[in-house]
Amino acid sequence: MEATEWLIIFLVPHLYVTVFLVSVIDATGVPFPGRLILILAGAFASTRLEVALAIVAGTLGLVIGDHVLYLAGARGGAKLLALYCRLTLGSELCVENTLKYFRRFGTPAILLSRYSTGVRLFAAILSGSGHIAYSRFVFYDLLGSLAYTALWTVLGYVFSTQVETLLEWIGRQRVLLLIVPVAIVTIAGYRILRLRRHGRALSLRLGGPSKAS
Repeated sequence: MEATEWLIIFLVPHLYVTVFLVSVIDATGVPFPGRLILILAGAFASTRLEVALAIVAGTLGLVIGDHVLYLAGARGGAKLLALYCRLTLGSELCVENTLKYFRRFGTPAILLSRYSTGVRLFAAILSGSGHIAYSRFVFYDLLGSLAYTALWTVLGYVFSTQVETLLEWIGRQRVLLLIVPVAIVTIAGYRILRLRRHGRALSLRLGGPSKAS
């Protein structure tokens, strides 16, 4: 059995569960190719209803993952936040960029942060630590998560033929099953380089200033 067929046999019956779990992992900031999985989910969806349900599953996963970080920020434990910085390989530049987003855009930074990996790492934590009121956080987080999930899933659905053709070509090279591991290693390597260049994120800087209105 070719790697492409194996991937389809696994992903199609578990489409929504896979999208949900992947989105939770991706939201928490752990190095993971969430966008890639969303594109594949869209490509393997056979109807618009399946695309819509995948978007719902992905949105719920992102919101739940973000809430874990929001609560961590609200809890404010230095050891907990330091552990998060280590697990996600977050650099001080990530924190600085996130703070700049909040100062420039205010509450809508939550929506925009979904498209910037470095900012996304700490957006929910900083929201929970006092930058944004919970009700506004929920609104913008839900809106941003829905738009983000829909973008990549719909792209996969629209270009499903091209995605499947690419997967078949990669499968013939016998490296299809390495896509996700290689993507994870690449993301982790990029964060390590930023970490070495800009230093480890300081958990003390994640403490809360006044809330944005």
